[in-house]
Amino acid sequence: TIPMHEMILCKLGEVVLKGLNRRSFEDKLMSNVNRRVSKCGNFRVYSKQSTIYVEPKDDECDIEAAFESCKKVFGIIAVSKALACEMRTARSFKVESKRADKTFPLTSIQISQQVGGALHQAFPTCEVNVHDPELVVHIEIRDDAAYVHGPAEEGAGGLPIGMGGVAVSLLSGGIDSPVSSYMICLLYTSDAADE
Repeated sequence: TIPMHEMILCKLGEVVLKGLNRRSFEDKLMSNVNRRVSKCGNFRVYSKQSTIYVEPKDDECDIEAAFESCKKVFGIIAVSKALACEMRTARSFKVESKRADKTFPLTSIQISQQVGGALHQAFPTCEVNVHDPELVVHIEIRDDAAYVHGPAEEGAGGLPIGMGGVAVSLLSGGIDSPVSSYMICLLYTSDAADE
């Protein structure tokens, strides 16, 4: 079934390059996301086509808190809310489309043109501006549905906690290496403390 409520899309980073053991990385990443968002309500966390979907199971879920939690999960490079698009407040917009399902009959450019035309008809005061728009409407055509979302926010990136192993830090006479080592320790211990 297609979700008719706001949900969160998490874009994967280096995990997609992991080849034969990619599934174990994705499973660990979904486990980390699930652990984080479980404090915000009852969510369904699943993965399809290089995206982790975080879908609320009921109205009691705190989608804002879950969104902020997803941004702190290592292995996620971008987080966006899907289905919400505030066209009424924008003065200019453009549509960017992407097809994961290449069997869809329209190309990405054709999707953007048709949706952009329909939005401009529905909101005539909102002008199309492909170079410097106030709002970018993202459309992703997947195997099961089309997802519409606004701009993504940056995630923590990197690899999922628990997949890295042991690290060695080399310290020089400057200030950069001890500060970066300290910051890595803070990030790792603060995330591990949540487990």
